[in-house]
Amino acid sequence: MRTSSFLRGVVIGLSLAMLSPLVAQTKPAEKRELTRLLFVMDASNSMNAFWDNQPKINAAREVLLRSLTEIEGQPDLEIALRLYGHQTRIEPGKQDCDDTKLEVPFSPNSVPAIRERMRTVQCLGTTPIARSLLKAADDFPPTTFNDTRKVRNIIILITDGIEACDEDPCAVSRALQAKGIILKPFVIGVGLVGDEKYSLECVGNYYDAGTPAMFDHVLRLVISQALNNTTTTLHLLDVNGKPKETNVPVTFYDQRTGQQRYNFVHTMSSKGEPDTLTIDPLFTYRVVAHTIPPSVRENVNVKAGQHNIITLDAGQGDLELRTESAWGSERGIPVIVRKDGIDATLHVQDPNSTERYRVGRYDLEVLTLPRLTIPDVDVKQSAVTTISVPQPGVVNIVPTAQGPGAIFVKDGSELKWVVDLDPTSARHQFRLLPGSYKVVYRSDSARQTIYSIEKDFTITGGQSITVNL
Repeated sequence: MRTSSFLRGVVIGLSLAMLSPLVAQTKPAEKRELTRLLFVMDASNSMNAFWDNQPKINAAREVLLRSLTEIEGQPDLEIALRLYGHQTRIEPGKQDCDDTKLEVPFSPNSVPAIRERMRTVQCLGTTPIARSLLKAADDFPPTTFNDTRKVRNIIILITDGIEACDEDPCAVSRALQAKGIILKPFVIGVGLVGDEKYSLECVGNYYDAGTPAMFDHVLRLVISQALNNTTTTLHLLDVNGKPKETNVPVTFYDQRTGQQRYNFVHTMSSKGEPDTLTIDPLFTYRVVAHTIPPSVRENVNVKAGQHNIITLDAGQGDLELRTESAWGSERGIPVIVRKDGIDATLHVQDPNSTERYRVGRYDLEVLTLPRLTIPDVDVKQSAVTTISVPQPGVVNIVPTAQGPGAIFVKDGSELKWVVDLDPTSARHQFRLLPGSYKVVYRSDSARQTIYSIEKDFTITGGQSITVNL
């Protein structure tokens, strides 16, 4: 199985003639993704400062409108514009921290309106970045009932200054991402100097633009990253550090929200190399290879515009459980598998089966009567570890009447409890491991201890015996 973006890449690369009817039936059409780009633009008083022989706002406006013209009319793309610092003139000792406004809402054809608004904007006030980001959360319209497309909400913040209203834009950004309202924003610093550059790195993916030419380059790069996916290969490494493991289900989660982004079965190409995936570079991922136990990597980032390699330690070997059960594997006894020294159940494996496990040591508990433990089982890279489970036998306990009792296994001179008899039944059947046993029983009608009955019996694998009481 492939992810939506991956399938689109494959389908585009193949002609319809190459697709068999079976493939066409098993790979349904993928839902399109809607991308919403919200430009949060600094229009504070400082944007009037000269930048390469012209006001910053003029240079920034020219670059922004040129970039918007290049992407205007693209399908499944909506653009909006929020400005801040443009409504209230800043005065000594006085600033309007609510000076932020959505000037052009989202629509497929918003570029002409953005172009017109940018031509008339005046740079007057302060720099309320945190409050602008907070209000921007409401700028993204909810997905309608009839629109089943996935939506990518992206903020591109363009600023020539840092937060001026004693608020925390980094905390606001993290909260919006954690709620799944937006993806990690892009932040472009327009002529920022010194430590100002580093104060905004926590808001999102930060890019420094020291000149109008750099701003032009950076904005094109950011828009390209926002609109395009990138290629990745996932290397599942064996214990020798070689990407030889495959055929493992893998899930990419959004690290912040926990939502699934991609599910697929890891595949090798015809050349024996890990297959190429196409994924969204705007997410930070939690990658889980569903081995036993799972292999997990946290906080995985991919870079747009280049091929990325993600590695996971996933060395595996096979554990074969073998029994000569006379009743067939469908009536076999399940085996609990635990990591060596850990009480929690990792897996339950059926008898006469082979399962793959991460390389390491495991403790087994066979759900026989009595329980059988097999400690320190060593699973090695690309090898088969075979464990033989003893074949049980069957004992039929036939009392003279209903009554309480129990079966014990002989351990030297000691008796160890195995199972109780059902006091409401006049016949009992148990599957027991080979060994020496004792049954102790008393009829309900016998009201004195001296009437208790005990009998010894021996169980042989694959055989059935009857014990009359």
